[in-house]
Amino acid sequence: MKLGSHVSMSGKDMLLGSVEEALSYGANAFMIYTGAPQTTRRKDIRELNIEAGVAALQAHGIALEDVVVHAPYIMNLANPDPEKRAFAVRFLTEELQRSAAIGATQIVLHPGAHVGEGAEAGIAFIVDGLKQVFENTEALSIKIALETMAGKGTEIGRSFDELAAIIEGLNHHPRLSVCFDTCHTHDAGYDLIDNLEGVLAEFDEKVGLSRISVLHLNDSLNPRGASKDRHANIGFGHIGFEALHRVLTHPTFQEIPIILETPYVTPNDESKDKVLPPYRHEIAMLKRGVFEPNLIESIRLGK
Repeated sequence: MKLGSHVSMSGKDMLLGSVEEALSYGANAFMIYTGAPQTTRRKDIRELNIEAGVAALQAHGIALEDVVVHAPYIMNLANPDPEKRAFAVRFLTEELQRSAAIGATQIVLHPGAHVGEGAEAGIAFIVDGLKQVFENTEALSIKIALETMAGKGTEIGRSFDELAAIIEGLNHHPRLSVCFDTCHTHDAGYDLIDNLEGVLAEFDEKVGLSRISVLHLNDSLNPRGASKDRHANIGFGHIGFEALHRVLTHPTFQEIPIILETPYVTPNDESKDKVLPPYRHEIAMLKRGVFEPNLIESIRLGK
């Protein structure tokens, strides 16, 4: 099982620091942003400490294919404004180049939001933008993994049909894959709790299970179909531990990176100036396969 979480990449250590943080959680996979997801500020590739980071990966048996990059949120390939779409194409191209320099094999992308123009128009914009990005990076092999979305606002990717339309529009491009997010899929209305096999069968029919290259394993603060995209800690949301563990152990997801994006926990000691990552505890719980109802309190107490 390739199980890990989102980790930071910052300071002087950069990629090396990401590897060390993942190892502290007992992970053998992880996801990073190449910079703050809400800004365009990025360090030069030479400052990413790639050589030391890759050496640490090799020393601990983590494959580069299990290092996932997430694209920043500031890009919207579906935006009806041509200047904003041009920016998205340019910045996504640069993100692919940075990610490939690290050695990552895929970058997760929120498809985009149509901003009132309608899903059909938004999908057409996304297809056109991705065509340009693939042309700009034809010398690279890194994939773009379109994320399944919750359906908040005007975002595209809330249904398997919308993802299928993008993939069809790009003639089933070999560098186009899918990131399956459990919180988003649940919030979009798919029944992962009582009908996991049916959901996966529908996905296989419309998109193809072989397209899934990364799994985001998250619980949801919302009931199914709420279209809100609010993550919860594993077992403490509306999906629940048993359903998420069935996803985790399903044959579909056994050969791909599985990434937790669950919320940090507020410590009991209010004098502390930062929240606490839950990943070491959640990874251990998932590996044991037994829900721990006192997990959040244990994290708060620093156990």
